[in-house]
Amino acid sequence: MEFDWRLFFGALFSWPFFDGAVITVALTIASHAVGIGFGLALGVMASARRRAVRGFVTFYVWLFRGAPVLLLLLFVWNALPQLIPAFRQTWFTPFLAALLALGLNETAYQAEITRAALLSVAAGQRDAAAALGLSRPKAFLLVVLPQALRVALPPTANEFITLLKTTSLASVISLQELLAITTRATSVSFRYTEFYAVALVYYLVIVSVLMVAQGRLERRLGTAGPMRLHHG
Repeated sequence: MEFDWRLFFGALFSWPFFDGAVITVALTIASHAVGIGFGLALGVMASARRRAVRGFVTFYVWLFRGAPVLLLLLFVWNALPQLIPAFRQTWFTPFLAALLALGLNETAYQAEITRAALLSVAAGQRDAAAALGLSRPKAFLLVVLPQALRVALPPTANEFITLLKTTSLASVISLQELLAITTRATSVSFRYTEFYAVALVYYLVIVSVLMVAQGRLERRLGTAGPMRLHHG
């Protein structure tokens, strides 16, 4: 069976595949935003003085890094409504279920990235900030956090690209993202090569754009550099 170029280009520029790609990108951005926000909080809490707080962070990271993403998706979509009646309502869509599952998973990875980035900032930077009269919150926001973010950027960007590909698992809970659209098209036509090639093109284009954006951002931050304080 020869490759059908007309079918390939027809699907490539069709609305269902474009819409699936948009849903994929939207889910990736939303899940990563949740992961960055809560991961930053957990990363800071990892160095808290209270053992109970540090223990909670350790347990969370252990649980959600250890649980397979596919299992999380199935649990959130199928089991969570049985435990909490509110999730049985129509507002709980496959997109929200995927966002919750991927967000919980991504938070664990971002917490580790944040923790490692914060530890990379030399203790002398905090001492210098204190010597200049900065309070601990101000020293963290103005001195420590900018330097940590520079360190965290490459692994965070790589995690975003990984998450983009992980969203394909959301097809198991009927989310009409890119892979689900591809699977539906192949089940009707049995033309696997053309439709899989279309999905591959979409993923490669999206990842390429992200890699270019990552490179430019890293170069800009590398030129600007974070605020560093030195003992006089």
